Amino acid sequence: MNRTSAPGWHAASVQGPRGVNVDAVAVSPGRAVFALADGVGDSPGAAHAARIAVAAATRSPYPDGPEAALLAAQEAVRADASAGDCVLVVAVAGEHGYGVAWVGDVRAYAWDGTCLRQVTRDHTVAQYFRDHGQAPSPRMEHLVTTSVRTADAAEFGSAEVPGPAGLLLTSDGVHKTLGLSAMAELLRRPANSADALTAAALAEGGSDNATALFVECPPVAADVATVPFHVAA
Repeated sequence: MNRTSAPGWHAASVQGPRGVNVDAVAVSPGRAVFALADGVGDSPGAAHAARIAVAAATRSPYPDGPEAALLAAQEAVRADASAGDCVLVVAVAGEHGYGVAWVGDVRAYAWDGTCLRQVTRDHTVAQYFRDHGQAPSPRMEHLVTTSVRTADAAEFGSAEVPGPAGLLLTSDGVHKTLGLSAMAELLRRPANSADALTAAALAEGGSDNATALFVECPPVAADVATVPFHVAA
């Protein structure tokens, strides 16, 4: 398990029954930019892409917003021939909450101290079929329709989390194993919730890497340099 914590937020990542942990998280020192990535596939190249993406996203100046951070991640991944591909969610703290941008099936949730509310929408074949009134097969849940390498800026997902609010970012190894109510119950407990979420995902038989980043405090924008702190294998 790889883990880090600081006042107001904590993150945890566990490998699970995979050859490589291809998840990564990064947070800028002033807690203005948060990023979580999940590599596409099970390879060192996918893990490298995830680390590059979160590092570049959290170096992006936070006033530029989450879409600019995602574009910075995309530029960094595309510039590295040794990197594979990944999906990514970025949240940027502002004066009145968070701005969120994403590609793929990583997620962001708003937390009010009692309930979780999903603010992202999966970019997957399964979600496409649901949107068109058709039942997807289980395999479609894992087929993403956008990624850091491939998405056009017009395909980026975008959402707002009005403050004050907590924030939860997760890889699919967490949210596709645990239900919304189970995740909310774990967040209500007085413990390192990121640890609790990832441990519970594995205990429930999760077959993927499981990564969570939980921000407990209301967002406070800060004029700080954004040097990333990443958690990855």
